[in-house]
Amino acid sequence: MSSEQAQQPNQQPTQHSNVDVDLKQLAAKVGPYPLTAYRFVREGLSRTVEMSQGLDSSEADRHVSGQQLCMGLREFAIERYGLLAPVVLRSWHVQRTDDFGRIVFAMIDAGLLSKTPQDSFDDFRGVFDFDEAFGRDRLVNAMQHR
Repeated sequence: MSSEQAQQPNQQPTQHSNVDVDLKQLAAKVGPYPLTAYRFVREGLSRTVEMSQGLDSSEADRHVSGQQLCMGLREFAIERYGLLAPVVLRSWHVQRTDDFGRIVFAMIDAGLLSKTPQDSFDDFRGVFDFDEAFGRDRLVNAMQHR
């Protein structure tokens, strides 16, 4: 998945507002995920691309697979929310990696993200078990190694 309108560090606030408006409309239309879940996935995608390919990658190289994105979103959730990561995700109705896929493909359908012909919703199915990936011991361990 790649971001069509990925926010660059120098981007003007009005462009960010346009993306927020698009995300609000999308969240209202698609449900059951709130606007914050869409923002999280969008920011997590940018972070995952950065971590896997660096800031200097060309636009053509700014792509990650569904599996890579799921793993990146897991790390991003732990980084951002720590021990509360599973609680926050559950509050957004995100309880499986399939939910990440539904959010991503809703944004693709809305033209907010792009995909390659090889990308599929199946890439998001069962990437990891949420109870295991966000178990307390695992979270504590991940946070200690930061």
